[in-house]
Amino acid sequence: MIVSHPNAHKDRSNMTLDQLKPDLTATVTHLTTTGANRRRLMDLGLLPGTRVEVEMISPLGDPVAYRVRGAVIALRRKQAREIEIAVAQEEKTHAD
Repeated sequence: MIVSHPNAHKDRSNMTLDQLKPDLTATVTHLTTTGANRRRLMDLGLLPGTRVEVEMISPLGDPVAYRVRGAVIALRRKQAREIEIAVAQEEKTHAD
């Protein structure tokens, strides 16, 4: 498995997972954290190329539940800020 160094993408202007809106899907592009925090996110399946969706936002806005590889995981917004993403599709359409 190839995982980029945490400082390899300092010039990127990607948005981070904490900014993802519930009606969008994104792809993980980079993890900016290191050490045990990075390992935990990787163990949860948050690797570059992984698709992520907002599943549910708690009443006070923190934590947020995300759908990742078929599982639902909860992350604090502080943790989600360590995950760079690229929005993968436009808003989902809802039948009226």
